[in-house]
Amino acid sequence: MTTSPPSPVADDTPLADGPPRDHGLGPRAAAVLVFGSSAAVLVVEIVALRLLAPYLGLTLETSTMVIGIALTAIALGSWLGGRIADQVDPHRLIGPALGVSGVVVALTPLLLRTAAQWSPALLLLVASATLLVPGALLSAVTPFVTKLRLTSLAETGTVVGRLSGVGTFGAIVGTVLTGFVLVSRLPVSSILIGLGTLLVLGAALAGWRARRWRRASAVALATVVAGSLATAFAPGGCDAETRYHCAQVVADPERDSGRTLVLDGLSHSYVDTEDPAHLKFAYVRAIASVVDTAFPAGEPLTAHHIGGGGLTFPRYLAVSRPGTRSLVSEIDGGVVRIDRDRLGLGPTAATGIDVRVEDGRLGLRRLAAGSHDLVVGDAFGGVSVPWHLTTSQALGDVRRALDEDGLYVANLIDHGELAFARAEVATLAETFEHVALLGKPADIGLDPTASTIGGNLVVVASGRPVDAPAIQEALDARDVGWKIATGDDLVSWTGDARVLTDDHAPVDQLLQPSRTRTAR
Repeated sequence: MTTSPPSPVADDTPLADGPPRDHGLGPRAAAVLVFGSSAAVLVVEIVALRLLAPYLGLTLETSTMVIGIALTAIALGSWLGGRIADQVDPHRLIGPALGVSGVVVALTPLLLRTAAQWSPALLLLVASATLLVPGALLSAVTPFVTKLRLTSLAETGTVVGRLSGVGTFGAIVGTVLTGFVLVSRLPVSSILIGLGTLLVLGAALAGWRARRWRRASAVALATVVAGSLATAFAPGGCDAETRYHCAQVVADPERDSGRTLVLDGLSHSYVDTEDPAHLKFAYVRAIASVVDTAFPAGEPLTAHHIGGGGLTFPRYLAVSRPGTRSLVSEIDGGVVRIDRDRLGLGPTAATGIDVRVEDGRLGLRRLAAGSHDLVVGDAFGGVSVPWHLTTSQALGDVRRALDEDGLYVANLIDHGELAFARAEVATLAETFEHVALLGKPADIGLDPTASTIGGNLVVVASGRPVDAPAIQEALDARDVGWKIATGDDLVSWTGDARVLTDDHAPVDQLLQPSRTRTAR
């Protein structure tokens, strides 16, 4: 009678029974690989938001898309990386994963800017690929390394837990380093090119013993260098990359002293450095018409400006109302530097303009109650609106800062059905006794036969009545081409728009950006 052969033993059982196997990857090298690759994924994700902002806007949808693609890449890389590591020697995988990632990361600025310029329809596809490919490959490094370090089943929990912790810590460092250090000191293209170079060098070190990887690493490094040189000539460059914007200053061919400040491809401010009283944009002329009507001519004011940009209106107040004190809350210190270096902003003592680099909402809270005659709201990030400046709570801070006869005037931008603009007017009506809206007749409901055009509107709010006839006369004198809506006309235009609050302010969903890249 024959006996049956013993059942085969599972492949991983010897790990527990025999002595640990040396796979040639020490704990320090393993930690460095996992830490570095995890940090790189987050660096790419954060910088990608800044690269896409000039073309898609820094909106909730853009952020959600980038985060979603990054998380998809992490999940895909971790899952497939683990499966592949069980079938192929991970030693052969780490180098290629780092090298290919490095090449794609370094070429990302060139690819995105070229796609945005020559084929906007493909921008999302190119952006998805440049996020997904390196994200997945870098995320696969952790299961590759884990496979190499799992020499005994007795230490599975320790190895997996340690590498998972190291990877998470790397992601934290990558996030903090990018947001607080790299972006404030380096152009985004330089960050990605530098990161790509480091990844390629890491691939060369990881595969140094294999001659084929030496050759492949040399080719990858040459590609990175060529891509870096090409990026310098790629379309969509900036005069300066600030913490929040790709900024350019464009000279006016019709006025030697005229300058346009362009942020993320959108014309934000026009400044005449020799004649600050020259106001080019229609919405600025509308704001000037309101202020000139509301206060006696030449009377100095105490004004607070939420959002600075080119500081067009604070400059106007300085020359039209000598002695005016303007306090400006501008969140982007890079824009303030441009104001001083490129747009001729003089010292505070000479201009009366004091600029603070701070968030507008926090700036409002620092204002003493009843301390200001005028608050001007003009804060935008590309095609998006800082939602926390639009709510009833924020407007309550505005109302508190104004004196009894104080005036709040704000620039609104919206298109399509103007759902955001209607909601903001409804919110203002909850806070102030008197509200008026200035804009093109079709946009503010005064020409029912025409469809809305969209663009800039100016809203006025105060505790005292608004002198609509006088404002209309001033608009006509400045040739703005706008009308003013008040009372029942404005109530009808606002309709059942919902009041915005800190608890519910879906501004990104309400706002419809323009198909063009200008705002005047």
